[in-house]
Amino acid sequence: MPPKEEIIYGLNPVMEALRGSRQIHELFVAGSSSDKRLEKLLKLAGERKVPVRQREKADLARLCGTDHHQGVALKVEPFPYADLADVLEGLKGAGDGLILVLDSVQDPHNLGALIRSAACAGAHAVVIPKDRAAGVTASAEKASAGAAGTIPVAQVTNIAQALDELKKAGFWIFGADGSARRTLYQQDLSGPVALVIGGEGEGIRPLVRKSCDQLVSIPMQGGVNSLNASVAGGILLFEVVRQRLAGKKA
Repeated sequence: MPPKEEIIYGLNPVMEALRGSRQIHELFVAGSSSDKRLEKLLKLAGERKVPVRQREKADLARLCGTDHHQGVALKVEPFPYADLADVLEGLKGAGDGLILVLDSVQDPHNLGALIRSAACAGAHAVVIPKDRAAGVTASAEKASAGAAGTIPVAQVTNIAQALDELKKAGFWIFGADGSARRTLYQQDLSGPVALVIGGEGEGIRPLVRKSCDQLVSIPMQGGVNSLNASVAGGILLFEVVRQRLAGKKA
């Protein structure tokens, strides 16, 4: 049975949760601080009539399961995943869509970093699988620096089927693959685009790879032959941004 509530921590994730629509149960604060962000956070909590509880830092660390809580934690309803069909419906007539699809990314820190990059690149959604992959947990929300509360994250049963849905909606699917002969800098990334990033170590799974319209690589210049998944995702996302900005100037 899924949990009815969870703990998120860190100034940015807590701030975004208080600004969003999630149901908030309690805010926990360790010690006192003159930090302007903490003052703003407490003001938001007051506006939403969220109970504020004072806790020692050690108590907060036990509650969060980590020392990296920045003195704040929030008891909230579980992360609200978006429905992919609703995302696509909302994109109709909205111009060129950009969606990041993650195939079995298992490290919550990588997931959080990828969500943050997607939000910064102006992507419209992130798609992740329900099984054998990281979900949007407290550590992923902390790694996203609060970005998980600003962009839809859709959790799907089958990534290959999700790619078929995206194709039907007019998206071109580009998968990141280090062995691809064509680099992302040789690829036209205009129009509605979905970028697929594979999991750590294994990359994109064979069935998902077959669902891609084109595989692209990131040219490597040094002695290491692969990039961290979150770094690769950021490079691809911002190449789309670069091409679109260049197209507007042309």
